[in-house]
Amino acid sequence: MNSGILKQRTKRFALDVTEFCMDLKPTLSILAYSKQLIRSSSSVGANYRAACRAKSRADFINKLKIVEEEADESIYFIELIIELEPDSKTKGEMLLKEGNELLAIIVASINTSRKQKG
Repeated sequence: MNSGILKQRTKRFALDVTEFCMDLKPTLSILAYSKQLIRSSSSVGANYRAACRAKSRADFINKLKIVEEEADESIYFIELIIELEPDSKTKGEMLLKEGNELLAIIVASINTSRKQKG
């Protein structure tokens, strides 16, 4: 996938997550999970942009591993929120789909880069 398109998708993911969180009921647990979800989802895009500026293949892989971790964390918090607030399920499932697609793309990029490395 083109890096420009992936930059746009990761940015859109962060914005969509933020909108999702703004529509949730402000219970103590939802507020805590939403805050962490916004951090991790925005970190997906920020760290992907950093990976695009990597100075070496090893640096690129290391930065993509951070993106992988943040995407997986985002998926986890979306799942928690959906379970705590069933009304969020429709929008949450759309975010899960995008989060899982982004995660699969990043993992594939890591694997491809490792093969090219060796």
